[in-house]
Amino acid sequence: MAREGSVKYLNTAKSDKNDEFYTILSDIEKELRHYKQHFKNKTVLCNCDDPKVSNFFVYFSHNFEQLGLKKLITTCYKNCDADLFSKHTAENGIYLEYNGDKNNNRVPDPDEIGIHKLKGDGDFRSEECIKLLKQVDIVVTNPPFSLFREYVAQLVRYDKKFLIVATWNAITYKEIFKLIKANKLWIGVNSNRNFSGFIVPKHYSLHGTEARVDEHGNRIVSTNTTCWFTNLDIKKRHEDLILYKTYNAREFPKYDNYNAIEVSKTADIPMHYKGVMGVPVTFLDKYNPEQFEIIGSNRGIDQDPNGIYGRGSFLNGKETFKRLFIRNKKAT
Repeated sequence: MAREGSVKYLNTAKSDKNDEFYTILSDIEKELRHYKQHFKNKTVLCNCDDPKVSNFFVYFSHNFEQLGLKKLITTCYKNCDADLFSKHTAENGIYLEYNGDKNNNRVPDPDEIGIHKLKGDGDFRSEECIKLLKQVDIVVTNPPFSLFREYVAQLVRYDKKFLIVATWNAITYKEIFKLIKANKLWIGVNSNRNFSGFIVPKHYSLHGTEARVDEHGNRIVSTNTTCWFTNLDIKKRHEDLILYKTYNAREFPKYDNYNAIEVSKTADIPMHYKGVMGVPVTFLDKYNPEQFEIIGSNRGIDQDPNGIYGRGSFLNGKETFKRLFIRNKKAT
């Protein structure tokens, strides 16, 4: 179940606790192809999805043998109807369990899928859903935007591997940034414009040049602030960012209130600069922890013990945009 749209849709989802955004299958396929090595002999849980209509269930059930999965479990909150946008009027949730193809037709047939009714409503925080969580190796889904902090905290508490959809804005959440800084969570492969959009209910208005209705009648909203968060290792996390700029004080001024320089574009990071630099949050899409160290932020989300970072950053009296403070570990 995906929860992203444009910034407007995301802000609305947060304020209204409306999380009815569903991931398009092509976006799932585009990301998951980079993680195939992680799934062999593993049990996967999609715990924020209606398994009868979720594209996460579609992807994993149809690629079960190719990925070498051990088991697939998907849970659904207050819904026993095969309706993409449930009104969540059922008292109970359900969960589906799939153990692979039995008749060698490479298709997950209905009689091969175990359907189980939950005693409770299927909320990921419930005792019986936590019991399912404890059984699995990897969680892959799009959790409710309005409960994202709590959702990630649960994954960390139970030491689970995960790949989940979120908004870039989550980077500035205190709880999430702490994990990023500690290299316990990072950005996946595709983000922002690499997402093709999300399916939304009929009551969502479609506006903007990229909003559309597809050939199946699905209402799609565009997105440019979406990313995957994961703690599964990926190739790009070990690729050095190629630097070509040379530091000069005119192009890279120091902040009024920090002993750090302003670098307004990630591509412009000076190659031999050993000091602290303020860079856009989109730097995280290129972040290699072997090349750079994340020190803090200018948004009050992570003050160091000396209280140096965490305040707004200023140039000539004017506050800058969101910045991460980093240091090049390989600068010479």
